[in-house]
Amino acid sequence: MSKSIRNTLLAAAAIGSMSQAALAQTASTAQPAKNVVLVHGAFADGSGWRGVYDLLTARGYRVTIVQNPLTSLEDDVAATKRALDRQDGPTILVGHSWGGTVITEAGVDPKVTGLVYVSALSPDAGETTAQQYEGFAPATEFVLDKAQDGFAFVDRAKFKAGFAHDVSDADVAFMRESQVPINLSAFGTKLKNAAWRTKPSWAVIASEDKAFDQAMLDHMAKRIGAKVTKVSASHALFMTQPKVVADVIDQAARQAASAAK
Repeated sequence: MSKSIRNTLLAAAAIGSMSQAALAQTASTAQPAKNVVLVHGAFADGSGWRGVYDLLTARGYRVTIVQNPLTSLEDDVAATKRALDRQDGPTILVGHSWGGTVITEAGVDPKVTGLVYVSALSPDAGETTAQQYEGFAPATEFVLDKAQDGFAFVDRAKFKAGFAHDVSDADVAFMRESQVPINLSAFGTKLKNAAWRTKPSWAVIASEDKAFDQAMLDHMAKRIGAKVTKVSASHALFMTQPKVVADVIDQAARQAASAAK
């Protein structure tokens, strides 16, 4: 056998081995996600995801809930990354409200195969969260009570109307008094990454959300190319519409691999 023929055969064999490895890697990354990480927004904590958690775990998903400190964007992203580090494979990352900013930054993690925005913010890299409100009508029923230290709560008298008008009075009272305040300086922090530019996205929009102008929610969802589901609900849709939210997460988990950008 001549040297040139032998070299040709060796090269072909190497290419074949590389192709098999590439196919194996593709098959691995194309697996449906079985892990879900849920990220809450401002003025709430992870317990609000209980209904979504119950529905997803019943369908066989491994669900992890982040407890954001709400002290800064960096701190919330770090909390989310700690949760992602505990996942054992492809993961769907879900954020409500301010949690959308968090998953936009943290979602570049290689384990994340898809993003779900639940009436959530979605800045671009180099933008701040505060910039997302520019040019849209103010949320007059969503009133904040700002403390001298820079943290804010939702005004107690306006909590039901602005945050959770479709929640029972008893549950609203508990939510109002168990609020987790957010450091408002977080809204002025520029993002370094925008995961939605490389990861497929889904959006669940509450049509009666009083925390955001509806045009703002529609604009953000369109800009990131999200598949949109609308539901009649308040800003607290992550609590009041768990089946709708869980169904969209389930869809994202099954379709994310093939919908990769």
